[in-house]
Amino acid sequence: MSDQTLDLTGLRCPLPILRAKKALAAAAGGSVITVLATDPGAPGDFAAFCRHTGHELLSSETLENGVFQMVIRRKAA
Repeated sequence: MSDQTLDLTGLRCPLPILRAKKALAAAAGGSVITVLATDPGAPGDFAAFCRHTGHELLSSETLENGVFQMVIRRKAA
C-alpha cells in the first residue's frame, strides 16, 4: 500500500527523479511512494537513485498502458 502516488507521466529526465526526491524529502521515514513515469530511462534511473540515497525500491514494473511504476520506501529518518 502506498502513502502517496506521484503521476510524473509525460516528464523527461531529470524531472521525474527531481520531483520524487522532493516528495521523499517531505515524507516521513518508512513512507511508501508510488511513482508513475513514461520516460524510458525511469526504471534504471530510479534503481540508481535508490542505491545512492538509501531508499528502498520495493518494485519496478511496466503497466499494461506502457507506464512504468516504481514503488519506493523512504529510508528511516
